[in-house]
Amino acid sequence: MKVVIAGGTGQVGHVLSRGFHSADNQVVLLTRHPRPATGARTVLWDGKNTGPWTDELESAAAVINLAGRSVNCRYGSRNRREITQSRVDSVHAIGRAIQQAKRPPPVWLQASTATIYAHRFDAPNDEVNGIIGGAEKDAPDTWRFSIDVAKTWESAVRPYLPLPKTRVVMMRSAMIMSPDPGGIFAMLRRLVRLRLGGRAARGDQYVSWIHEQDFVRAVRMFIDDPDFSGVVNVCAPEPVPNARFMRELRQACGIRIGLPAAKWTLEIGAFLMRTETELILKSRRVVPRRLLETGFQFQFPHWQQAAADLCHRYPIRKSVRTPYL
Repeated sequence: MKVVIAGGTGQVGHVLSRGFHSADNQVVLLTRHPRPATGARTVLWDGKNTGPWTDELESAAAVINLAGRSVNCRYGSRNRREITQSRVDSVHAIGRAIQQAKRPPPVWLQASTATIYAHRFDAPNDEVNGIIGGAEKDAPDTWRFSIDVAKTWESAVRPYLPLPKTRVVMMRSAMIMSPDPGGIFAMLRRLVRLRLGGRAARGDQYVSWIHEQDFVRAVRMFIDDPDFSGVVNVCAPEPVPNARFMRELRQACGIRIGLPAAKWTLEIGAFLMRTETELILKSRRVVPRRLLETGFQFQFPHWQQAAADLCHRYPIRKSVRTPYL
């Protein structure tokens, strides 16, 4: 099976590339900076225009679009523009390429984000009853921006629907946890090992997540099931409050102490790290209703189990910062 992954050189692309390569599939990564990649072939694209790269879509089993500037940054005007435009541009490039292909891929998997849902504690957000965010009166401007980006990202796909030969699956993914250095799990693990992995602010905000192996298996199901299309939440079935999330991560790492962080200290830390507190303070209580209804069996449905596996497999070497979704 040939799988084309646009924007596939980040953490999520690496997770998928590794997963598909291990199953003896052909993986093609569309990237602005082609370089040798283990288990994959890289092809140049600029993320906004059609070109020679579109030949890769001919007879491919799937195209997966992950492209977009990392949101792990400060939300200044320039970054906001680049975050939004990079996502919209890549969607239009993929949409036009599929329309022009003689033998287009039967499925287009388009990245989105679970951040599109409202900040809430009362009930989980699923694909049917979930509340799309943006109405919170006290929400900071940075939170509203993240929701607006998610809405714009998904809206960019609509002009291409329906595609006569290609299903479209919109993946509203939670944080994808893998043992790769430089990803979100590596950052959290480092905080824990520095004894700084306590609750963030009140610690009651929910964390939605998914283990890398379940993420790859879910993506494979989207490709294999010819009847599956539309919006889907890609996350574990058990979102947990931040305080419990960090406690179970400390237990998995064998660390007993984790200093809590007040909201004001998180604001200072986020400023120094050139990121935003929205990534850790917004309550993302999201559940995968559609996956569960299809009978999808999670290998890691509970965070305690997933954290133990990830800590066990984490490579002992220096971490580097890389973009993630």
